[in-house]
Amino acid sequence: MALTEVIVVFGSALCAVAAGILYLGRTPASGVQSIAPLVPRFSFLFDGVDLEHASPHAETAMRREPGVTDWHALKAGLSSRFPGLPDAEDIQSVETLTLQAARSDDSAVLRLHREAGKTRVEIEDQTVGDPNTKHTIQSLESELDSLRLAAKAAPYPIWLVDETDSITWRNAAYETLEKAAKGVNTDDTSAIFEFAPDDLTGKSSVRVPVKMDLNGTTEWYSVTATQADEATAFHAVDINAVIQAEVAQRNFVQTLAKTFAQLSIGLAIFDRNCQLALFNPALVDLTSLPAEFLSGRPDMLSFFDRLRDNRVMPEPKNYGSWRQEISAMINAASHGSYHETWTLDTGHTYRVSGRPHPDGAIAFLIEDITAEISLTRNFRAELELGQSLMDTFEDALVVFSSAGVLTFCNAAYRDMWKLDPDNSFADVTIVDCLQAWQKECEPNPAWGDMRDFVMKLGERAAWEAEVQHMDRGAIRAQVSPIVSGATVIRFSELVGQSKTAVPALS
Repeated sequence: MALTEVIVVFGSALCAVAAGILYLGRTPASGVQSIAPLVPRFSFLFDGVDLEHASPHAETAMRREPGVTDWHALKAGLSSRFPGLPDAEDIQSVETLTLQAARSDDSAVLRLHREAGKTRVEIEDQTVGDPNTKHTIQSLESELDSLRLAAKAAPYPIWLVDETDSITWRNAAYETLEKAAKGVNTDDTSAIFEFAPDDLTGKSSVRVPVKMDLNGTTEWYSVTATQADEATAFHAVDINAVIQAEVAQRNFVQTLAKTFAQLSIGLAIFDRNCQLALFNPALVDLTSLPAEFLSGRPDMLSFFDRLRDNRVMPEPKNYGSWRQEISAMINAASHGSYHETWTLDTGHTYRVSGRPHPDGAIAFLIEDITAEISLTRNFRAELELGQSLMDTFEDALVVFSSAGVLTFCNAAYRDMWKLDPDNSFADVTIVDCLQAWQKECEPNPAWGDMRDFVMKLGERAAWEAEVQHMDRGAIRAQVSPIVSGATVIRFSELVGQSKTAVPALS
């Protein structure tokens, strides 16, 4: 009985299989074709900028780098294929976003939407195939298109050279420059940038001139090279503005040098490293320093040491503190506060000043003021002599300028009126003097006439008057005009004399 049951079960199974095959064989072919294939999709779920979930193989599209968030990695991996993804700080403000693929032959669509406080990103692609491989290819092709556009449309020339130094590719800027340089000579296949490969050895760039055939001018470019396997990429940047600025700077420096050469003041300019950068011939004449020494660009300490050796600056009282004094002088010059007069053993007198210049430079100016000092000393000596002479007079003398300011008085005047104008901080005027005189004398209308005479412009005639001093008695005041509109008033005591009129002081 067991064998019979086994045979029955096995036969039933065969009948069921045969019935299924028969049923499938009768199903119309159109029914199979109507079933759409399952299209795999990339899907990402973000909580803020952190990735919470990703579909299988989707995470491989992200370009992860140390120190960047998951959203930055997603944007770096998808931006070449789907430009326009929001930045990390803008995620919360975007509710929905649909982006088409950048390439026209790519039918993929990126959809972004917010759900339950999180951000979901999905890529839908109806083409059959591995989505990971498809995304990689499309991203590389989009990135390649962008790179081609950037290189081709770059405003400066770019070209590639193979191992035989033949140009294999050039951009539009190179072709434009080539036409301008070669003109209508289309048979000329030589390179427009002529330089040897050794010119770039150990350098980041090399300056190359390009002669323009159309206008006969020369343009300058800075060429850099980047080695990549067997090829070399060259980039040329227009530096005409830099060359023109350098030429203008050289011309300006030459103009300054010619101007400095004609100055009688010695000029020494030290750069930020405290080395002599510029000097003029007057410095050689004033300091007696050899031109060879100055051309060797000595530093400040060596420069002043040599001045001391040549006795062109005052000898220090303490040689041990010499360096400290020089350092203090340099520090004062850097703040523009160094101004000194050097009196030398040779009888010469120099005025030395230090001034700061841009970029940390310091300029020292040395001027020979021997003649000026001698003139000042002689003038001062003459003034002292005149003052001593006037102090010997018994009569009181006072001189007022055309503006009514007291400019001179002798000892007799100070004694008579108990005034010393030299001790006053402000200018002493005729009005100030009249107030003091009236306090010591009886009222007299002559005081007002004196004021008007001193302040009067034009021709004036000498005159005199008598005033009564409370302590000294009768005093004769002689008022006379002198040179430059000034006025001298002479007070003489009339003790023992009759109070008759006397001739005015001429």
